[in-house]
Amino acid sequence: MLIVAKLGGSILKDGTSSNLVEDVKEILKDHKIVFVHGGGSEVTDVASRLGKEQKFIVSPQGFRSRYTDKETMEIFCMVMAGKINKNIVLALERQGISAVGLSGLDGFLLKAKRKKRLIVVDKRGRKKVIDGGYTGRITEVNTELLKSLLEKNYTPVVTPIAISEEFESLNVDGDRTAAAIACSLAADCLILLTDVEGLILNGKPVSKLKVSEVKSILSEIGQGMSTKIHASHEALNKGVPEVIITSGSGKMPLSKALNHKRGTVISNE
Repeated sequence: MLIVAKLGGSILKDGTSSNLVEDVKEILKDHKIVFVHGGGSEVTDVASRLGKEQKFIVSPQGFRSRYTDKETMEIFCMVMAGKINKNIVLALERQGISAVGLSGLDGFLLKAKRKKRLIVVDKRGRKKVIDGGYTGRITEVNTELLKSLLEKNYTPVVTPIAISEEFESLNVDGDRTAAAIACSLAADCLILLTDVEGLILNGKPVSKLKVSEVKSILSEIGQGMSTKIHASHEALNKGVPEVIITSGSGKMPLSKALNHKRGTVISNE
């Protein structure tokens, strides 16, 4: 089985969970994993210490994201592809896992089209158009690079930074990066690890959800979960059999998700 797993930034605040890494080691005995990681909160902390104020915007679809100008993109690369990516690689290698840290710039791993304009919603609910900054939408994944690493039993750890048509670094959403990689590799499962047990509706956890039901619930979920639901929808519509949104904390978080003992399982069935 091939699994693509996204590590949410909230899981990484205090370093990679030892329980998670131990679980990964067990899973790798029979399966292969590609990781994509977040870490936006640490980017914000470092930017603040450097005196660079961070701005966040909300799209009409409810996505909350960082507005990425050139200076912010430089800080993003430094923290994400440098500190966070390598800390995850080290945590995996302490358990004897051969990990390879990559950004989307390496070997043209992630190609993206730069967003020239963004439509955002202001605090009064009004829509306006702003410059797109250094953000993009993934158009191509270098599957051959990932496959070659997986065939040699390396575990890729991918930072969601893509390369534009003009050879610029672009900030791309981590959940949707994981979905794009899962689709391109024809992965068996996409797991989105976060700091909550799964999708919560009307105060109750949702254990199973059909992709046909996704659109009807979008207005009921918060900004943090909205991107994950959209990423799930994209992955399922392009052939990934199932997506699981679950917590990355506690014992055996990945194994429990794969066995449907934890989290929200979204599928076409």
